[in-house]
Amino acid sequence: MRVKHYDVMDNKQKRLVIRVSRSSLSFSMTTDSDITYEPYALNSSISMAANLREALRTVPMLSEHFERVLVMVDSLTLMVPADLFVESERDQMYHHAFTGQEQQIVMHTVLPDLNAVALFSVQKDFRTVLNDRFDGVRYTAAMAPVWRHLHQRSYTGQHQKLYGYFHDRRMEVFSFSQNRFKFCNTFTVNNPNDALYYMLGVWKQLAMSAEHDELHLVGDIIEREQLIEEAQRFIKRVFYINPSGEFNRATVTQINGMPYDLMTLFVKGR
Repeated sequence: MRVKHYDVMDNKQKRLVIRVSRSSLSFSMTTDSDITYEPYALNSSISMAANLREALRTVPMLSEHFERVLVMVDSLTLMVPADLFVESERDQMYHHAFTGQEQQIVMHTVLPDLNAVALFSVQKDFRTVLNDRFDGVRYTAAMAPVWRHLHQRSYTGQHQKLYGYFHDRRMEVFSFSQNRFKFCNTFTVNNPNDALYYMLGVWKQLAMSAEHDELHLVGDIIEREQLIEEAQRFIKRVFYINPSGEFNRATVTQINGMPYDLMTLFVKGR
């Protein structure tokens, strides 16, 4: 298990951040200036809710009292234009887009800067375990800090930008046009060839210029150097976003194994 710990002072404003995906679970305890990060080794033979119960029993950090608990959820996400979003129709919209998700609780994150609402889901049993242990749990789409930050970043320079964020064996591909998404989708990727195929397909769909527009890659990239080299055969301007440089060597960027979305949350906020 990879753990990075910084001295955490006794502070009534301790916050717990839980990040959950289909294949990972981690816990981060924060105070005003310190962070303790602990990825949890999942038992693949039991449910995520059962893993959470076991973590609550065995992870020392989780015995603390927390004033605030935030859960970052990486699940199937449906992006809805803000002017078309009706909260009472949220479940119907989500289940229409993603079948077989009836045992999930549908939630949403409002993205006012992008005039969009992200619908996502949490396992019912997982939420029950959290509510039994903590008060005032809040939920957000794990991608929300990344979307917000890279949307602001997209205003630098004169050229269009396509972003590829790699995490949890998937690739999020998105682009912005002023204060809206121009494209946003998720692809399962197992090798650099798959990733390049999907990105070039989106590039073509958006009619982006191979000479002038930019491809920005970030996260846990499979065979990064090979992917960048192959991408440069088709796109002149390909860049890798190094979190340490991007976030001015912030402490969180030195924590081994921390996902970029979690780093962005801690550096930039929700």
